[in-house]
Order: sequence, then C-alpha cells, then structure tokens
Amino acid sequence: MTFYGHERLSRKSFGKTGKVMIVPSRRSENIRYAVRDIVLLADELVRQGKEILYLNIGDPLKYDFETPPHMIEATLEAMRRGANGYAPSTGVDEALEAIRIEANRKGIEQIREIYVTNGASEAIELALTALVNEGENVLMPYPIYPLYTALASKLGAEVNAYYLDEENGWQPDPADLEARVNDRTRAIVLINPNNPTGSLCSRETLMEIVRLAREKGLLILCDEIYDKIILDDDEHVSIASLADDVPFVTFNGISKSYLACGWRIGWGIVSGPEELVGPYRQAIMKYARARLCANSPMQYCIKPALQGPQDHLQEMNAKIRARRDLAVGKLNEIPGITCVSPKGAFYAHPRLHIDEPDETFVPKMIRETGVLVVHGDGFGQKEGQRHFRIVLLPTEEQLGQACDKIAAFMESPG
Repeated sequence: MTFYGHERLSRKSFGKTGKVMIVPSRRSENIRYAVRDIVLLADELVRQGKEILYLNIGDPLKYDFETPPHMIEATLEAMRRGANGYAPSTGVDEALEAIRIEANRKGIEQIREIYVTNGASEAIELALTALVNEGENVLMPYPIYPLYTALASKLGAEVNAYYLDEENGWQPDPADLEARVNDRTRAIVLINPNNPTGSLCSRETLMEIVRLAREKGLLILCDEIYDKIILDDDEHVSIASLADDVPFVTFNGISKSYLACGWRIGWGIVSGPEELVGPYRQAIMKYARARLCANSPMQYCIKPALQGPQDHLQEMNAKIRARRDLAVGKLNEIPGITCVSPKGAFYAHPRLHIDEPDETFVPKMIRETGVLVVHGDGFGQKEGQRHFRIVLLPTEEQLGQACDKIAAFMESPG
C-alpha cells in the first residue's frame, strides 16, 4: 500500500478518488489558539452580512493608535543605508546594547545572553524548545496566553497549570504554585502584566515565586511584553531584578508598548549565575543560529524605541485607562457578569455566572450581537468556571455599544 507519514495508512486515509491523503502529525492534534480561531466564526458571519465589532485581538493599530514616527524613520533609514541582508543570529549590536541598558535600568543584572527574535513569541519558543524534553512539565498560569500551551503541545511537554486567584485581583497563589511542583517540573512561566486578565503582580508575590524557584531549582520564564502599559499608580517590578542567584529568561518587544505589532521584533534576556545558565543559553543560541536571524532592518528601531521619546506611552495609557473604567463599570452592571478591574495591559477577563460552558455560550452571543470576544476556556480556567476576554482598545463609544449589546443578550430569554 502506498502511504505517506510515519504510520501505514488505513483505508479511511484515502480520498474519494482513491488517492492517498497526507496525514498530519500527531503533535498538531492538540494545537488550539482561541484568539485567532474565533475569527473563523467572525468570517462566516461577515459573509452573511453581519457587522462585527472586533474585541478579540490585542493589536492597538487596529484601532486609534499609531506607531511613533521616529521608529518608522529609523527603520526606513536603516533600509536606505543597506541594512537589508542577514543580521547576526543574536541581533545587531546597537539593538543588543539598547536592550541591555534598558534591562539594567529595570534592575536586571548578571545578563548572560540577549537574543533578538521575530516577535516575543519566537523568543518564548526558542527558550522552551531549548529547555524541555517530552514528558517534562512547565508551571503555567491559568488563565494564560494560548501560545504557551500550543508550544507545550508541539514540544511534547506537559502544561502544569497553577491558577491565578480571581478573588485577589488575579494574583498568582504561591502556595498553589508550590503544591504543583514535581520531579518533572523544569520552569515557572509568569506573564506580568497578565494576558488575558490584565493583572499586575505585587512585589511580595514575585518574591515568593523567586523563593520557590530558588528552593526547587527552577528556571523562571517571565513575559513582560506589557510592562509599560500600567493603568494606575502601581509599580511594575521585573522579577529578574529581585535575585542574583536564580536563573531567568525575560521576554519583551516593541509590539505592545511601542505600537509595532506587525514588525515582529522581540527579545529574550537570559540572566543569573553563569554556572546555572551557561549550557542552557548555549542551547538557545543553537536554535537561534538554525533559523538565521530576526527581521534585519526592523532591529534598528529598538534603540530609538527604548531610548527615544516616550511621549506616546502617557497618551496611550490615558486612553486605555478611560476605556477600562467605562467597560469594567458597564460590565459589572450586567446581571450574571462580574469583572475584576485590570491594572495593566489592555484586556479584561469578565466572569460569566451561568450554567452553560463559555465555549458554547460565547459563540451564540457573537452570532446574536456581532461582538467578537474570546471564550475563557481558550485561555484555561478552573473547572466549572466561565469567562470571556475583551480588549480595551476600541473607542469609548465602541466599547459602550459592545457592552450594551452584551447586556441585552444576557437579559434576553433563552
């Protein structure tokens, strides 16, 4: 029998013409990415003539935000002077130095490696790929940005979920986290500020996570892509600044705080004692070299972004703060919905006090209202709970209309 793939095909693997079908890998079976997957429903509704209000994806440039002009000029100038070939696998020198200076400013010391990537997503992927073997696990916060669980599935690793405490502003619970460590646990993932909840970790919580990592011999992987989108007077603390005897990889980039999502420029910073991270950082670099380099000319916007004018941050945060206050206020007025007010990033993660699972309820709400949100099950949650995520980037008028439509749907019979 003619076949393709790792296993001999059954008769069910043949199409109607009798020709062999290409069988996808088993690792692809569990890949889910709710933020993008839900768009398939929106596309179907658009084809039917339905107007959609997109509250599903965290791209400020889809709304009324713009990339700072000096970043655009720096990138164009790099292209004009010929920076269009391959860059070094770790990144161009001026970008690496700018990232190092910024990390030092945030208190991160003992930096052993910096690597520039095609978005923070690739930095995360390289770090996990260089770390875990099949059957090992990584502690990941639920709710979580679904990239992490997709990567775990791809790598044959296990997601060891620890649950953020909704009653405590979606803070990690160090006791719950500690109870889940086992002999196959390799690392702790922290997203701070968090996507999808918008929570911001307190210094006290971070210190407890550092203590746990130190005692259990674990790496801390911290995603800080929203570190400059802080909506109140709270302090963002980079966890890697809190210890010099624990290994960390800190992820960041220009997509969110610097409003350049489509440029796909991010980075990872490996820090900690060399005797703890030396072989690991070298493994990351093997993968970095294997994919050649990140987008070359776009790397020349990193120094202007980090060291140039920061005026846009105040304006952006003020807009998001006002939109958060409006949306969270209106959501909390809807019977059957409660919403913790986010302190960072640009998401809210309301809770649905209903009996129906959110993965079936939310699509019905989208079909009825045209308000495109993402069901909470796509981010992970405690058994029996229901949530959905909205972005706080649309105008106050748009968010107000969306909340009114959600309220009407919640009040409608059936």
